[in-house]
Amino acid sequence: MPSLKDLKNRIGSVKNTQKITKAMKMVAASKLRRAKENAEAARPYAEHMGNILRSLAAHADPSNAPLLLKGTGKQDTHLLVVMSSDRGLCGGFNGSIVRAARYHVALLEGEGKKVRIFCVGRKGYEQIKAWRPDLIAARATDIGKPKLDFTAASVIAEQMLMLFEQENCDTCTIIYNRFKSAISQIVTLEQLIPLELPETSMEQGTQTGLVYEYEPEEEVILNDLLRRNLTVQVFHGLLENAASEQGARMTAMDNATRNAGDMIKRLSLQYNRTRQAAITKELIEIISGAEAL
Repeated sequence: MPSLKDLKNRIGSVKNTQKITKAMKMVAASKLRRAKENAEAARPYAEHMGNILRSLAAHADPSNAPLLLKGTGKQDTHLLVVMSSDRGLCGGFNGSIVRAARYHVALLEGEGKKVRIFCVGRKGYEQIKAWRPDLIAARATDIGKPKLDFTAASVIAEQMLMLFEQENCDTCTIIYNRFKSAISQIVTLEQLIPLELPETSMEQGTQTGLVYEYEPEEEVILNDLLRRNLTVQVFHGLLENAASEQGARMTAMDNATRNAGDMIKRLSLQYNRTRQAAITKELIEIISGAEAL
């Protein structure tokens, strides 16, 4: 049985931990508001960019379409861009992304495909390195320091383009957590190279009765817009991931604070019982000694 001093020290240690987790929860909550606003503001832009590309792709000549749209003609090598965080203490945020990546790797390798992984974020890189270091083709860390901006997304998109143009991959898919709420994030896989365009929206311009005129030619705009869209979608994924990370961290720290409070109650009860038992024992010894005299 632990002594009173040990129990008192442990209670003090848990209280200090509770102060830290409570402070981290408050910091994550303040960051979550800004990150959520940024993620929600980026969604319409990313969706409208997709609508423009669908309209252009519907009228493009398949034989002259850019490689980013039609692909290399084969799907032998897949590049997975696994977006995780650089910091921990955010519950199962990073674990869910890495599990999705591992499942997708197993699925592709089961089909005889070759898989390469581009790790964005330190925590995902550490887990994948411990699991399959041979799959790692590139990595990027500290992308949100001092602030997550479009430049960071441009750097990642350029590396993806370089791997594709050097024929190191045939398709490219990003894996990130889409923000839904502070307690719910959805692991999302989105193929960016070649760009997947839903067939239901290919004739969107005709259905609405709108006729678009493009200057310069549609092929020139499409080629430039596909590169720009790659950066936009990567930036959108990073913003969604950042909001999901703060939401997961806030929830994890809230749970940790509650658990610390429950532990303090249990330890305090044990401390009081042990103290009462020690006092009772001393009283019995004093009474026994007095009766002996």
